[in-house]
Amino acid sequence: MSKLLLEAKNIAHAFDYQLFSGIDFSLHEQETVAILGRSGSGKSTLLHIFSTFTRPNQGIVNLFDQDIYRLKEDMIESIRRYQLGIIFQAHYLFKGMKAIENLEIATLLSGEIIDEKLLERLEIQSTMNQRIGELSGGQQQRVSIARVLSKKPKIIFADEPTGNLDKETAILVMQVLLEYIEEHNAALVLVTHDENMAKLCQKRYRLENQKLEQF
Repeated sequence: MSKLLLEAKNIAHAFDYQLFSGIDFSLHEQETVAILGRSGSGKSTLLHIFSTFTRPNQGIVNLFDQDIYRLKEDMIESIRRYQLGIIFQAHYLFKGMKAIENLEIATLLSGEIIDEKLLERLEIQSTMNQRIGELSGGQQQRVSIARVLSKKPKIIFADEPTGNLDKETAILVMQVLLEYIEEHNAALVLVTHDENMAKLCQKRYRLENQKLEQF
């Protein structure tokens, strides 16, 4: 049986209103999981809880056999830096720097090297010497994804990674992510509005009425 990477139990969270409660979730090696739901349902917040950025009001998140929110912040930061890959809706790239320089920063921090084949797969190898501000939104998104994958993370958390891409490029990005999971024995949690992208994952969940249900 594949190794358990993430297990969340009885997760609840609220702001001025209750987002969700009683959520249980697990993720194993080589699993790909999509979470769907309407805007405001709490999908991104749930992803941030799983990926160490938001402490839940209630519940336990075990990452790599560790109760993540009981660890010291420097230990959480180490796990986030070396074992997790986070693809946000915003690119968070350094726009005054070249694309290749953005990748070099990520690999310098993780100790990995830039994968030239990955750049070819994402069709961005010809943009590496251009500054981020000179690239289209779609190119920037693919540079952002390359930066995440260059770290060789064990779990990828992706928040609408194809939301601003055309259909052909969206499919390309999903193929690259799924290939990475298989090749590196990793796992993917994808938050998306796109049913077609969700169907490419092995498991699908819907966050609705404060509950997370597999369908």
